[in-house]
Amino acid sequence: MINFIGRRFLTLLPTMMIPLVLVFFLIRLAPGDPAAVMLGDNATPEQVASLREALGFNNPIYIQFFAWLKQIFLLDLGDSIFLKQPVIDVVISHAGVTLQLTLYALIIAVVVGILSGIISAIYRNSVIDQTVMLAAMIGVSLPEFWFGLNLILIFSVGLGWFPVTGYVPLSEGFFVSLHSLTLPAVALGLIQAAFIARITRSSMLDVINEDFIRTAKAKGIPNKLVVFKHILKNAMIPILTVIGITMAILMGGAIAIETVFNLPGIGRTMLNAVVRRDYPLIQGLIVFISLVFIIINLLVDIVYAFIDPRVKYK
Repeated sequence: MINFIGRRFLTLLPTMMIPLVLVFFLIRLAPGDPAAVMLGDNATPEQVASLREALGFNNPIYIQFFAWLKQIFLLDLGDSIFLKQPVIDVVISHAGVTLQLTLYALIIAVVVGILSGIISAIYRNSVIDQTVMLAAMIGVSLPEFWFGLNLILIFSVGLGWFPVTGYVPLSEGFFVSLHSLTLPAVALGLIQAAFIARITRSSMLDVINEDFIRTAKAKGIPNKLVVFKHILKNAMIPILTVIGITMAILMGGAIAIETVFNLPGIGRTMLNAVVRRDYPLIQGLIVFISLVFIIINLLVDIVYAFIDPRVKYK
């Protein structure tokens, strides 16, 4: 296991290089000039050219790329063009909101999804099963932003139970902060819970008819123990894979949800950076998001060995 973890850490660098290369070149292929955006519509061509020179955008693209890689190896993500702050400071100041929202939504998705999948598998082909799977199919099809807007309309505007928009920092109270994130977390989490429920049901049905399950039932082991200790445990590998994917999807969906609920997180900051063509900030945010994704996948792989002893790492 230790050797496996060490080898996986060594693969982080080449794995990180793929999104770094892609984002660097793709954002420069997109229309729009950061210098022109900064100076506004009234800027003269000479002013735009002068600012481009000052920002280093007139250098050959490969020189810009290797200069940026050098900064990354020195743990320097550069300065945001518009915010006039180090990118690392901007990422740190906004990452907490997104990570808190994503973790909250993940807990909702995992709890609701796994419990719904278990119920559906136990009562397979019944009205309960069909109802849960119909709800899951509808949930998978719903856009997060549309679902979030409807939650605002019902629970904020209509009932007044939650704030319409905004975020309360953890420093002002744990439960107060969770209350401000409940609607966006539900908007993200319930949709992904539908996906987890479908996979949980399918994975449990693959295990439920195995010989060792029939043996456990024949020995008189209580049904709850059979379901959670034997069936669910042996069905967890596909479910864990889906949970890892769900974490990535939740961070991607945070862009829309943070905009809808006016949350000062990574997603909203990314959207503003793209609109402004703030290349250093976009690149820094992608570095952070890519690193989070890679760490999540590494943790999922490590958990596999604890869940299923049949998994071997050589």
